[in-house]
Amino acid sequence: MCLAIPGKIEVVEGKKAMVNFGGIKRRVDLSFLDDAAQDDWVLVHVGFALQKIDEASAREAYHLLADTRPADLDAELKAMS
Repeated sequence: MCLAIPGKIEVVEGKKAMVNFGGIKRRVDLSFLDDAAQDDWVLVHVGFALQKIDEASAREAYHLLADTRPADLDAELKAMS
């Protein structure tokens, strides 16, 4: 089982894209998708966009991920910095 994170494509550059994951932007490989374009929502795993999804599915996934986040994660992250 793997975990794929939803993100929105902001810029396409050939087979790469800059994808926004709720404010965090990362470069993603689009090799597995034939028709990815700016403003598409995609599921990304280890730097590869695996499939396109609609915005409603992306938002649902964000809510599910937020629900699984430990309550003390923010405090732990602040302590590490």
